[in-house]
Amino acid sequence: MSATYLISDLHLESTRPATVRALRRFLLDHQDCDALYILGDLFEVWIGDDDDTPLAAEVTEMLRRFSAAGPRLYLLPGNRDFLLGRDFCGAVGGKLLRDPRVVNLYGTPTLLMHGDSLCTRDTEYQAFRKTTRSAAWQTELLARSLEERRALARELRNRSREANSNKAEDIMDVTPSEVERALLDHEVQCMVHGHTHRPARHEHAAGVRWVLGDWDQSGWYLKASPDGFSLHSFDIKQ
Repeated sequence: MSATYLISDLHLESTRPATVRALRRFLLDHQDCDALYILGDLFEVWIGDDDDTPLAAEVTEMLRRFSAAGPRLYLLPGNRDFLLGRDFCGAVGGKLLRDPRVVNLYGTPTLLMHGDSLCTRDTEYQAFRKTTRSAAWQTELLARSLEERRALARELRNRSREANSNKAEDIMDVTPSEVERALLDHEVQCMVHGHTHRPARHEHAAGVRWVLGDWDQSGWYLKASPDGFSLHSFDIKQ
């Protein structure tokens, strides 16, 4: 049966080899699908498409092999890997998507997002997001050396962890009115996003919202097929 899979928030890094292995197994087990959408935060940190770490090379190769086997591959940047660009996508045989993006999944128009833009109550983060999505800011950053970018990434990650530790949980979740607005503005009744690490299916007045989980103790994926959508998880052996 035809199927498309959607994943997000793997947060791949060299200190978490079990998650890298889980992705490799997932890709091998689902090579017969129509397409795979990765909706942001594939990497915990991404300093640019010229990243020369062994992890970057390993993930590039496994995704390239996956797309070469036949499935279409789509990637949408997240808040951790917002510098993910066309060079990386070209190297893995994928297509870079802008956030948000509407796609047709077996007759269901579906709004795809990373999800961070929906968390409007976190005003501090939204200001940071606006800055880091600026073309001028990204161009200036990418002009720096890899070591400079790695140092800045470490600094930003430490700041983020400190800031998030002092925020209420509901502030870091989506704003319901923003979900409704996004569904209505894009004239769809189905949304899929990640970011919040709270996998579930939600009913809203304007439609259905599927939330993907992060890959930590478990891996999460949404399966879309002509029969509908379903959310699945599997154990990750640490």
